[in-house]
Amino acid sequence: MKMKTKKAAAKRFKFTATGLVKFKRTNKRHNLGSKSAKRVLQLRKGGYVFEGDIKHVEKCMPYGSK
Repeated sequence: MKMKTKKAAAKRFKFTATGLVKFKRTNKRHNLGSKSAKRVLQLRKGGYVFEGDIKHVEKCMPYGSK
């Protein structure tokens, strides 16, 4: 039986060629006036999922890591 990708995870994560998982920072969509300029600038940077959580993302996206 074919496994399905969790669409919520597919929209949030991308796999790199080396097997790391990239993501974008949250909290940069609205109410930006109440956040400091420094905080908004730091939210531009993406990040990588920690080693221990990669297995969970791979389980949600069975065809993404290939």
